[in-house]
Amino acid sequence: MSPRLLLALTPLLLATVAQADDCTNAITQGEMNQCAAQQYKAADKELNDLYKQITTRLTDDPKAKQLLVKAQRAWIGFRDAECEFSASGVEGGSVYPLIYTDCMTAQTKARVEAFKTYLKCKEGDLSCPVPEA
Repeated sequence: MSPRLLLALTPLLLATVAQADDCTNAITQGEMNQCAAQQYKAADKELNDLYKQITTRLTDDPKAKQLLVKAQRAWIGFRDAECEFSASGVEGGSVYPLIYTDCMTAQTKARVEAFKTYLKCKEGDLSCPVPEA
């Protein structure tokens, strides 16, 4: 590609990249898939941060920590199976990544809320397995 043509196309390319980064204006399937992936990545990061906080609070209770690990592994298996099922109607289509990733995000956000509840436990709350900070 000639330098002049590249220079002439640069504004168009930058506009396309900017539009792809602006998820409220995502138009193409690829942009929507990319936005869904970004949303999932953010939810997964939040989940991992909360998981670390909980495991830190469980340092003095190895049995509870082991039960959390077991529960989290089971939850991951459920999440993955649920989202595979949820998106199975569009398997092989260009919308599949969007449907699957939206499911992963929704399941992850629900788990985030459960973890936030665990982190709000008050001393003496026998229904809560995570000690107060």
